[in-house]
Amino acid sequence: MLWRILVVYLRPHWRLLLGVVVFQLLQSIASLFLPTLNARIIDQGVAKGDTGFILSTGELMLAITLVQVACAITAVYFGAKAAMAVGRDLRAGVFTKVSDFSEREVSFFGAPSLITRTTNDVQQVQMLVLMGCTLLVSAPMLCVGGIIMALSLDVELSWLIVVALPILVGLLSLIIVRMVPLFRLMQVRIDSLNAVLREQLTGIRVIRAFVREDAERIRFGKANSDVTRTALSAGRLFALMFPVVTLVLNVSSVAVLWFGAFRVADGSTQIGTLIAFLTYMVQILMAVMMATFMAVLIPRAAVCADRISEVLNTESSVVPPENPVTELSQSGVIELDRVSFSYPGAEQPVLHDISFVSAPGETTAIIGSTGSGKTTLINLLPRLFDATAGTVRIDGVDVRELDPDLLWSRIGLVPQKPYLFSGTVASNLRYGRPDATDAELWEALETAQAREFVAEMTDGLESAIAQGGTNVSGGQRQRIAIARALVKRPEIYVFDDSFSALDLSTDARLRQALRRDRADASMIIVAQRVSTIIDADQIIVLEDGEVVAKGTHIELLEKSETYREIVESQLAVQETA
Repeated sequence: MLWRILVVYLRPHWRLLLGVVVFQLLQSIASLFLPTLNARIIDQGVAKGDTGFILSTGELMLAITLVQVACAITAVYFGAKAAMAVGRDLRAGVFTKVSDFSEREVSFFGAPSLITRTTNDVQQVQMLVLMGCTLLVSAPMLCVGGIIMALSLDVELSWLIVVALPILVGLLSLIIVRMVPLFRLMQVRIDSLNAVLREQLTGIRVIRAFVREDAERIRFGKANSDVTRTALSAGRLFALMFPVVTLVLNVSSVAVLWFGAFRVADGSTQIGTLIAFLTYMVQILMAVMMATFMAVLIPRAAVCADRISEVLNTESSVVPPENPVTELSQSGVIELDRVSFSYPGAEQPVLHDISFVSAPGETTAIIGSTGSGKTTLINLLPRLFDATAGTVRIDGVDVRELDPDLLWSRIGLVPQKPYLFSGTVASNLRYGRPDATDAELWEALETAQAREFVAEMTDGLESAIAQGGTNVSGGQRQRIAIARALVKRPEIYVFDDSFSALDLSTDARLRQALRRDRADASMIIVAQRVSTIIDADQIIVLEDGEVVAKGTHIELLEKSETYREIVESQLAVQETA
């Protein structure tokens, strides 16, 4: 998977990679040429006392060094630019893919894991590309070039290279093999740590309310310790690599000097040649070390690439149509025809054989006990899930045949847990309709019974909203979310228990304003309180995923025992009749 990702995301930047190869090649050639010049200075200049030769050759070495530095800087610049571009494109690809996921895929991966895959995992692949352009490209050039130059200087001493290289590669391979599973475990532990931290930050009020700070501190400490232990294990192995390289390098250098001294003594080679051979030996072993360092990065990047590929290769269960319908003739007719839905692997369907019609100007309410399938049912309308049987139609067209943008533009959804984005009141209200005027925003706030408290804020519409809306109360957050849907002015409004945080008086005023200001729209209301749905044109009673009764409030009191039990648990039947 790592190779496939690199091929796909590096292909658009081949010019940068070509520049890296060219300048790294020039740098390697310059590096390989310098020891030979140094040998000439010693053997032909110093040994013979030729000062002119020493100066001229030294000037050439200085010029080559300047070229080497310039090529190295240019190669690193191109490599860094390519690595950053790959990271950017990969993050964008993962983000785009996740944006197309349905609720099913998001729940399968989990938000903490998706965040880790988009940030930390992509960063590891990006680091591999950067270090690859810096080290991996030049390492084989230096290694192969060093061997050729060493052989050209002294073939008989080259047996030391044949001995040193396999020993170094073998020792480093043993270390790397043990590091791979630790890197894989590291990413899993980071996921777990993110999940714990995310839960604690989100549920900080609950933690404090139940005085669970110590327990949560212990829980975080355990997750943190798991990451620490795994990182230390990998770090110890990584720290072992450099002593191993240093040991082999130093022993090899001593061996070159030892055996080379005998050859200098018998006149088989010269001192400058021996020093150049030693330099090439060091370059070869350093090139192997650089390649080994890359071999350390590759396993972790490969693990991260596998995790990224899991996201990129996962197809959404909600698939856009190949030939979507882009226009609708009617306005807001909702029809469910024998709809059923089952979660993957579930023994029983969550919804079974649901049928009803909601026309423009009508309010359809859905009520039932906890776990009866109310939220799952309304999630089928905007295609957060797809029905596993039956058909959901908007204006006579199956939602699976509609263009997704057209479908979503027709529906204003207020979820069970309203979420506000960091910004201002105005930016949140304009989320679904950026061109809305201030007058339209105030009108929506008026209908949502939110105008009063927004007007009392320091900056009115420009008052700051924290991430998640944590700086406003639950009731205020719900009303701003309702106003956001109203600003959009769709043909269909879906309220998923969106009035639960409101007091009865505010609830009543809001519903009255909705009937007055959005009289031509279709409304689907999921509620737990009977008082919220008492005036609905049609009430659907769900029980265990099935419609057990359908009708108005008065009709259901007469014919539905389930509905009557719900009412009696909240109000006296005489008060609601």
